[in-house]
Amino acid sequence: MGYGICLKVWGDYACFTRPEMKVERVSYDIITPSAARGIIESIYWKPAIKWVIDKIHVINPILFTNIRRNEVSDKIPVGKVLALVNGKDEEFYTVATENRQQRASLVLKDVCYHIEAHFEMTDQAGETDSQEKHYNIAIRRMDKGQFHKQPVFGTREFPAFFTLVDKPEESKLKGEQDLGFMLFDMNFKGRKEKDIFYNDADPIFYRPIMIDGVVDVLKCYKESVL
Repeated sequence: MGYGICLKVWGDYACFTRPEMKVERVSYDIITPSAARGIIESIYWKPAIKWVIDKIHVINPILFTNIRRNEVSDKIPVGKVLALVNGKDEEFYTVATENRQQRASLVLKDVCYHIEAHFEMTDQAGETDSQEKHYNIAIRRMDKGQFHKQPVFGTREFPAFFTLVDKPEESKLKGEQDLGFMLFDMNFKGRKEKDIFYNDADPIFYRPIMIDGVVDVLKCYKESVL
């Protein structure tokens, strides 16, 4: 915990999709721990470290808005990709104008969070890897606003802006709120079939309790699985 960070992230819109809503997208009330980790990893990630979300501070009031977007209804089949890999002549594209459909989304607006997180060393760490090295690189990139891919709030249409802060701001939310069951993270596990590696993922859920705008992620997760 001596190598923790506090990152302020904000944006105009966000969508952390509830899996039970099927076709139409409906966002959770706040950012999920996996989405928060994804933002940090888009700034700095290495196989030698694993980011862990400690607390999420919800700074702004929780506001929703409805939007409609044009989306592509189909994706390129896996079989076509495998055929290309095996040397067959296949058309490797999808025509947006032929597969376009309009969908409604219930998304968050005017979002601002402070994410407290730390990293742990993994079994991929080598002799040149150290906590001090990765910590200094991470805070330097965060302080300069650098990233290797654009951080987003759930979907690519909603970019996330960030800055490194010394400590969280006081939230505008007061009182205790049970946010119900929410996605915590994905448990990735690999399998191999016919010389092809598949990276399967099982969802992990938890029940966050927000107190004065703050969710103690690790505490809520431990209480949820007991």
